[in-house]
Amino acid sequence: MFRKYSKKQDGIIRFYDMYSKGTKIATILIFIACLIMIIVALFPAVWVMFGGFKDIKEFRLKPTILPESFDIGKFLKTWTDFKFFKYYINSLISVLGSVICAVIFNGLLAYSLSILKPKGGKLIFGIILWSLLIPATTSIVALYVNINSLGLNKSFIPLWLSFGANAFYVVLFKEFFDTIPKEYFEAAILDGCSDLKVFYMIIMPISKSIIIVISIFAVTAAWSDFLLPYLVLSGSPFETVMVRLFQFRTSHATDVEILRSIVFSIIPPTILFILFQKQITSGAFTGGVKG
Repeated sequence: MFRKYSKKQDGIIRFYDMYSKGTKIATILIFIACLIMIIVALFPAVWVMFGGFKDIKEFRLKPTILPESFDIGKFLKTWTDFKFFKYYINSLISVLGSVICAVIFNGLLAYSLSILKPKGGKLIFGIILWSLLIPATTSIVALYVNINSLGLNKSFIPLWLSFGANAFYVVLFKEFFDTIPKEYFEAAILDGCSDLKVFYMIIMPISKSIIIVISIFAVTAAWSDFLLPYLVLSGSPFETVMVRLFQFRTSHATDVEILRSIVFSIIPPTILFILFQKQITSGAFTGGVKG
């Protein structure tokens, strides 16, 4: 286990720290603690997945983690019976629109605050930071009333626009834009580019890393969002996976079928995290440290 530290030159633990017996013991304890946290974090998801392989009789009479058999046909039957493909498509539409709005609208606002620097920009950015302290649920009633007044209920538009006005994404974009050399913009303006053209032709291409981070955050949040989609889409043909999952509580679905439905709902964000975990952690670091 200590071989990987033999040439480590930076970080909290480096190669010469391994000569200390106390450091080795502390490293082992840290690994054990991390392993315990991993087990605690993964156990609910593993239990739900294994529970989905059981039938209702086995689930209620045999309180064991492992099922008697791993029959994938049970999951396929639940997928077909509850028409999950339809709700996956609805969630996909919601996610795609949310990502586009999150990148374009928040990026434009951050671009104006970081590069264009209009009068009152610092005040606006201060208000954006202050809004991060306000729980989103405090404005849900007013938001829902406005959505109904505009006739936007039973559509994806309110869901898309809600991600197009996200203070956290604005902060991430602005912190990244502040690090871009000003010579890029000066050269583009000398070539006759407008401010909007600079954003689409200069800023966006060199900001792929932060765009990927914002997109990952937006995909995860949009897929798992429940309250606003439930208020806006409930009773419409555009219900998302999370809304439909909540409605199973009053349906004829059994406990095991609900577990299988939960597995279907957590598969996409789990795959996304596995593929882009480095970008997600780097994005969290970018939000906490400037430059």
